[in-house]
Amino acid sequence: MNYIFNKGKIDKPVLLLLHGTGGDENSLLALAEIIDPEASVLSVRGNVLEQGMPRFFRRLAEGVFDMEDLAFRTKELYEFLDKKAADYEFDRNNIIAIGYSNGANIAANLLFEYENALKGAILHHPMVPNRETTVAKQDGTPVFIAAGINDPICPQQEATDLERYLKNAGAHVTLTWESNGHQLTMSEVQKAKAWYDQTF
Repeated sequence: MNYIFNKGKIDKPVLLLLHGTGGDENSLLALAEIIDPEASVLSVRGNVLEQGMPRFFRRLAEGVFDMEDLAFRTKELYEFLDKKAADYEFDRNNIIAIGYSNGANIAANLLFEYENALKGAILHHPMVPNRETTVAKQDGTPVFIAAGINDPICPQQEATDLERYLKNAGAHVTLTWESNGHQLTMSEVQKAKAWYDQTF
């Protein structure tokens, strides 16, 4: 997987950056700088191309995921995190994902599939990755979800359902709403930063 790793302060988390469709490993670097400029950053490019645009897993249509590929790519990302933690000697249990859209969806699926995948997650405009699974136990894992009231790609029901799935698995979920559509706004980034500062 193509990626960027920037080492931060030893006692700080590693921010795992997961871009939206058509983004790359550079797309969310400025966002990480806002959330925690002292944290280490591991920014990853999705391994799938859709009409030349990088993604983290295939989809069959807008909002319809290729579930087999989602499972494969989630495992691939989980194992990638294990390897990079060893390579760069950071704490594997101190990774906080920041994902937008497609990146938020694979971050959510890491939480659905694995108990110990992430210390926490900031999910901008996510969907429920898998409605046919039992969500892995998430004892107190803090999750921040930012959703758009007028989001044509991720309807409100997706955010509220995701909140319910994660809460039922034991996660501590904060859901915040923006009046905008699917775009990533500075307003929700500032809310994410305030939540991050309080939580970590």
